[in-house]
Amino acid sequence: MSFSDYSQVRTALESGDTTVTEIVQHYLQNIEERNDEVNALVSYDEQEALDRAQKIQSKIDEGTAGRLAGMVIGIKDLICEKGKQATCASNILSDFESIYDSTAVKRLRNEDALLLGRLNMDEFAMGSSTENSIYGPTRNPVDTSKVSGGSSGGSAAAVAADFCTAALGTDTGGSIRQPASYCGVVGLKPTYGRVSRHGLIAYASSFDCIGPLTHSVKDAALLLEILAGFDENDNTTSSRTVPDYQQFAENPDANIRIGVPEEYFGDGLDEEIKAGIQEQLNELEQDGAELVPIHLPHMKYGIATYYILATAEASSNLARYDGIRYGHRADIEEVEQELKKEKDALKEQIELAEGDKKVKLGAELEDVDSSLIRLYKKSRTEGFGTEVKRRIMLGTYVLSAGYYDAYYAKAQKVRRLIKQDFTDAFENVDVIVSPTAPTTAFDVGADIDNPVQMYLNDIYTISANLAGICSINIPAGTHSNGLPYGMQLMANTFEEGKLFNAARLVEQLD
Repeated sequence: MSFSDYSQVRTALESGDTTVTEIVQHYLQNIEERNDEVNALVSYDEQEALDRAQKIQSKIDEGTAGRLAGMVIGIKDLICEKGKQATCASNILSDFESIYDSTAVKRLRNEDALLLGRLNMDEFAMGSSTENSIYGPTRNPVDTSKVSGGSSGGSAAAVAADFCTAALGTDTGGSIRQPASYCGVVGLKPTYGRVSRHGLIAYASSFDCIGPLTHSVKDAALLLEILAGFDENDNTTSSRTVPDYQQFAENPDANIRIGVPEEYFGDGLDEEIKAGIQEQLNELEQDGAELVPIHLPHMKYGIATYYILATAEASSNLARYDGIRYGHRADIEEVEQELKKEKDALKEQIELAEGDKKVKLGAELEDVDSSLIRLYKKSRTEGFGTEVKRRIMLGTYVLSAGYYDAYYAKAQKVRRLIKQDFTDAFENVDVIVSPTAPTTAFDVGADIDNPVQMYLNDIYTISANLAGICSINIPAGTHSNGLPYGMQLMANTFEEGKLFNAARLVEQLD
């Protein structure tokens, strides 16, 4: 059983060639055979999925089914589903179970999508390889010695491995598009405010976006139609009318203007990826597109700007996980025992000391943390992983007195300049093109101890998040090493129609 997109699934269902139960069984069999190796799903309920399939099939038979009946979707493990764990792949939330559905999940359910399971990710969406996870790394289905990308690596891998029809991921600095590129699937980051973030556990609130990963542009367009729109539970959502996005993918106009920025095709880009994308651009030009050289002068500051602003927001958002209000709590008895030992040891030293040393030790004893402060520290130390701690510390630093103006305030100004670069460029072009990632997927473990190199994997994707515009990854070819790579297309705010139009033109080149 193989379908290139959801329209084929729906046709087969309505003609009686298959049933929702058979589709679910197909995915469950694939999961049984490969998930231990790929590690894309962290939890799923087989019986619940089969029961849900029967209910949806009944609606199809009655002619009352929603627009997504028969679509099987995996959900990234930081998007809330009622009654399901939402751990963010972190020990700090290892026991957290959501008591409500996120708006995105609710809208999928309302259209009879079947939500199959929870998908692996980098802890709190902080990472580019899905190796920072309490569940272990997600591996690339194309070559399991390689990473799947991140932080939505579980979502990309699940689609690529044919564990589901589509998946929801989140994109803060490229976390949908980069893994989509590595795994060879379509990945959409909508305009900031196009899709509600209600029920999304936040990393960086002015960057986070929920978006779909799919096998085709048309499926991405369909899912955005359903996910998009104003939500009274999220005051950052736009009240703009949601267009018929599918029409742009079904009847693309070849006469488009494509901006080609020199900054995205320079040093650091794999030469084979560069040549492959250029070849596809030449084909689009032959079919009627106009290639327009453009300049985005502030793009070179994107990585630094992003990692100041996003970590600052992360520091604020993650302050709530203290083990007291909620989140993992360390063993209070162990904390008190450790504290008693430390104080007793100091008291013994004080008794034996004389003069200044006695005074110094006495001051140390007075400065020893209370059991409450020690509980906070131990809970957060045990709960958060290395990368999350790194970003919390960096974010706290740039927000601290004496450094706020030098780093955070200045980064906000640069963000505005980056946004203006895109605004100016879109006066002359419909979309902007770039590689999605500088290389194909790298070996598992290769960059885990090199955070700067890891951050550079997002060098082409971060600017779209800084500017709040929409962007998509389209599979662009297969490297000589056998791994897929992607092309990134970007369009102005709320211009997803132009994005789908251009993406479909690229898709049709295959």
